[in-house]
Parts: sequence; C-alpha cells; structure tokens
Amino acid sequence: MLRVSSGWGVQVANSDAIINELENNIAKVHYYLFAEYIIGTMSRLVLATVATEFLARPGYAASTLKSYELSLLPLLQQQGHLPVELLSRGVLEDYLNSLEHLSYTTHRRHQAILQSLLNFAVERGYLRNNPIAHLRQRKPDARQGESLTDELVRYLTPEQVQQMYQLVKSNARLHALVALLHRSGARISEILSLDLEEIDLVGRKFQVVGKGNKKRWCFYSPDAEDVLEKYIRNYRHLDCAALFTAQQPMTGVISRLSYTSAYKAWKKVTQDAGLLKGVRLHDLRHTFATERVGLMGIEELRALLGHQHIQTTLRYQKVTSARAEEVAMSALKKVISE
Repeated sequence: MLRVSSGWGVQVANSDAIINELENNIAKVHYYLFAEYIIGTMSRLVLATVATEFLARPGYAASTLKSYELSLLPLLQQQGHLPVELLSRGVLEDYLNSLEHLSYTTHRRHQAILQSLLNFAVERGYLRNNPIAHLRQRKPDARQGESLTDELVRYLTPEQVQQMYQLVKSNARLHALVALLHRSGARISEILSLDLEEIDLVGRKFQVVGKGNKKRWCFYSPDAEDVLEKYIRNYRHLDCAALFTAQQPMTGVISRLSYTSAYKAWKKVTQDAGLLKGVRLHDLRHTFATERVGLMGIEELRALLGHQHIQTTLRYQKVTSARAEEVAMSALKKVISE
C-alpha cells in the first residue's frame, strides 16, 4: 500500500491502479507522437512530387527529357513515396551501388541526373543541402574496357560517308575540313588550331599538340590532299596564318575559323540530310578509328589517335566486333530464308 498526499490529508492508494494509470498515459503519449509523425509525413513533399516538378521545368529538349525520365525511373520506383528530406546519403549510395550492372558512362549519367534533381530540391527549399553533393563517381573497370574518357562511339556507315562527301562539295572550305577530319583522325580542335606552315603538303602529314600537351603526327590520304590543295589555292584567305580562315561578315576582318562557324556550316549542309541527321563533326574521328581497326595493331591506332589509355582505343574493337556480329546474324537470316 502507498500513502499519497492529497492536500490536507493523507489517503492510501492502490499501487496497481497508479501503475495502470501511468501506463495508459504513456500509451496515449506514444499514440499522439506517432499520429503527429504520420500527419507530418503525409504533409511533406515526397520524392516523386519533387521529381515531377523538376522534369516539368521549361527548356528541356525532348531527347533530354526522355533521358532524365528513364534515368530517374528506377529510383522513383524504389523511393518515390518517401518524403524528400528522409533521403539520406546512405540510402542514395545504396541505390547507386545497386546500378553496378550499368556501364561506367551510363552510371555516371544516372548519378549526374540525380545530383541535378537534389540540387533543384535545395534551390526550391525542399532540402537544406544535397546529401550526395561530394559523392565520388564510380571508378571505371579496366577489365571491362572502361576508361575515364568513355563515351558513346558514333561512327558513319559507308552510305553516310558517301552522302556526306556529296553534300559538302559545294563548300570548298567545309569539304577540305571534313576530308582532313575523316582521313587523318585528328580532333577538330587540333585541326582548327593549325597554321598553313605546319602542314607538310608533300608528305601529306601534320603535327598536332593533343591532350596532355603531347605531340603526334597525323597523316592524310591522296584524295584529301586534292581537296585540301584546291581549298588552299583558290579559297583560303592570304592575310592570316591559319590553315582554315574566315572573314567576319560585319567588319570584313580575316581570322582563324572558329568551331562555332565550322559547326554552323556543317549543320546548314546536313540538317536536311536524312542519313546524316544528328551526326557530329567529332564522329568523323570515330569513323576513322573504326575503319582502321583490324587493319593495324591496336597500339599503332592508339598512337595515331593520341589516346593516353589503351582502354579508350579498345572501344573501337568492341564496335567492330558488334558490327561483325550484326552482319553475321543478318547473313544467317538470309541463308535460313532461302
């Protein structure tokens, strides 16, 4: 028995009743706290809502929007119902680690898009900070032929190459630039930085300074020689040291051809060409490489392209293997149908 003071007197209370009352009060507190948590959670913005707002922003190209949607879909399927502020660094790291089946390039894109989404949430005040702001990207797996410079290898088919040369004939400067890109394998930035005196017209070669300030020789073919010499002889401006020159439309000043001007000329010629839709000038370098895989050693090709890592050059070997498989399967179908 317990004696409980009640003001003027002393009353005796049953200890079991007091304990029961305390337990009931604690249960009520737990209930109200849980109810408050549930109501608070329901009132918060969930990740799916934030992602919808992120994707609804104006200015996205259709292809970009599609890429973003496909990249965010696996995350939204797993965590889309959660309030965005409950997405911890650990949860997001576990999600990214679950994507290890993706290639290095694709995994990097998924992480970059997720970073953009979380930065958007911070800008809108939905998050105080980005939980994976300084998260390192997955390292490339050299055993799988991945490298830090991995990118999608886009090359022209023989039909595309044929159409390309037909279209650029009307523009002598663009014709010479395209021929030099396709036949030498040099980067467009390397060619646009060349001066006329740096071209060995007799030996059909030139030296460039590539990535890492490393010098290498590039060589071009007799057909490219004919096109280049025609441009130099009849169309190149004399008042400039650059190999590829341009005249400013407003001032008439002669200067080195810029990438922007070269790109505009390329787009003007190819924009209505069905086979060349979406083809970039840089794809001519990829075309050069895929055309030569199997015709020379991989180390020789690496030297011509100026790659620092052999894994970068090995990408073209993968492409030609995939292309050979495609041709073989197509031929097999024809044999079976006959």
